[in-house]
Amino acid sequence: MRCSLVIPCYNEAANLPLLLERCRGLAKQPGIEVILVDNGSTDHSAAVLAELLPAYPGCRSVRVDLNQGYGYGILHGLRAAKGELLGWTHADLQTDPQDVLAGLALFDQFGADIFVKGRRYGRPAADVMFTLGMSVFETVLLKQPLWDINAQPNLFSRRFFDSWVQPPHDFSLDLFVYYQARRAGLAVHRFPVHFGDRIHGVSNWNVDWAGKRKFIRRTIDFSFQLRKSIRS
Repeated sequence: MRCSLVIPCYNEAANLPLLLERCRGLAKQPGIEVILVDNGSTDHSAAVLAELLPAYPGCRSVRVDLNQGYGYGILHGLRAAKGELLGWTHADLQTDPQDVLAGLALFDQFGADIFVKGRRYGRPAADVMFTLGMSVFETVLLKQPLWDINAQPNLFSRRFFDSWVQPPHDFSLDLFVYYQARRAGLAVHRFPVHFGDRIHGVSNWNVDWAGKRKFIRRTIDFSFQLRKSIRS
């Protein structure tokens, strides 16, 4: 198996039919599997997956019984993956799962020991400014260039995944993995991905400034933990 793409899904029952359609062409590619993680959903996601998955060869699901965070679901899926190249993207279809094909082309060009990450365009100006501010903060604090940290997809080698120590179980996983790639000296390759509107449901954090404040506080706390771990 060349590549496994993990997609964490929390209460995404309404999105799953569209998501699976977007994954159909991706999973038809030789050596690619798509793993949908039912991340402790409390809606009818499990029933939807059970009904639809047989029609999508190359796609499968794993379940987390009790939601323990966005990062936990991703890690659960990565541990179940069979690919030599691993990665994840979001289930909300604001970016297209088939963006992964452009990312895989970079491994063909530069080899397996790189870190590949999308670079979003098409976002509202306020979100761009928010991302810019967080990127500057993390870059200064951690002394590594860290831009558009939550962009998707993220793609990397299994060897890099096996090197992680105590990765976080929440949204800080994006920062943790990007930072570890920089610290490990991996060449980071970015490629443009269009960021559209969410079709169903709402974001778990990017709803209003109260959600953003909570996200900022968690991220800053984890960032200082990272810096402390470097010094020790």
